[in-house]
Amino acid sequence: MSIWFQPTTIEQVNAMFAGVRDISQHLDLRLTEIGDDYLRGTLPVDERTRQPFGLLHGGASVVLAETLGSVASNLVVDTSKFHAVGQEISANHLRSVRSGRVTGTARPVYLGGRSQVWDIQIHDETGKLTCVSRLTMAVIRAVASKAAP
Repeated sequence: MSIWFQPTTIEQVNAMFAGVRDISQHLDLRLTEIGDDYLRGTLPVDERTRQPFGLLHGGASVVLAETLGSVASNLVVDTSKFHAVGQEISANHLRSVRSGRVTGTARPVYLGGRSQVWDIQIHDETGKLTCVSRLTMAVIRAVASKAAP
């Protein structure tokens, strides 16, 4: 059984962000797959995402984790009434990565009316676990935006 508020394909998810210029675009973060209870995406390990020692920067792993968890979190709620916003994130960096693409998978731990907790696991191209992240999202009432003067 699907956890999403409405049936959604990865093409529809990506279309929501078409033309948006943010850190995800800058880092070439790609949303690649959606299942009944997970969202998956990838991030390159290159000059944009490496730290000075040539390894994947821990902050880049956190960007991947928070993006996957945040997008997934908002796909669970009725965004005409609610928004899910990041409240806390932690990450344990378990193994270094020097090149290729890493793949993150976000799955819910808890989906409540006011908060959500997501587990995001990141693997290298050989399938080895490189990072485990936990993301807490606050579910808040959507506020109608006012037009800018």
